[in-house]
Amino acid sequence: MSQSIDIPKIDTLARELAAIQQTSSKRVALLGSRHVPITHQNLIEMMSYALVLGGNQIITSGATGTNSAAIRGAMRADPNLLTVILPQSLERQPLESRKQLEQVVHLVENPDNNNLSLGEASALCNREIVSRCQQLICFAFHDSATLLQTCQEAEAEVKVVTLFYFD
Repeated sequence: MSQSIDIPKIDTLARELAAIQQTSSKRVALLGSRHVPITHQNLIEMMSYALVLGGNQIITSGATGTNSAAIRGAMRADPNLLTVILPQSLERQPLESRKQLEQVVHLVENPDNNNLSLGEASALCNREIVSRCQQLICFAFHDSATLLQTCQEAEAEVKVVTLFYFD
């Protein structure tokens, strides 16, 4: 009796093994929900800090919660290894985020998306972030439709995806 081999699963495992063995720096996208308990934000900040200290470049967006924590950690370690891509212009960001974002060295605004809903602009922004990264680390809830779609798109682009669920 012959066993069938699941080629997509082998491809995924091979990508993950290559990522683990890679000793050079990577471009790591950190994305996640805006609604994150402070203890989780602290863990995300420490992860971002450690990734940057390891020489990795962090790419994220400018929202509160997960992304803000990723920005804090990266800024503490090395601001030059952080790129923040906004779904819309800086002026469209919440006031609480703007002060932090104004300190970011590599800030990419998307004013052409100002006429879109935040959800639509965020989906486009996430695609741009995924196109620039080698690995995606995502923090989401099971009903975080935009984030889960981003993870599926990243996997389709053969990126290494690590998905953490809050619930």
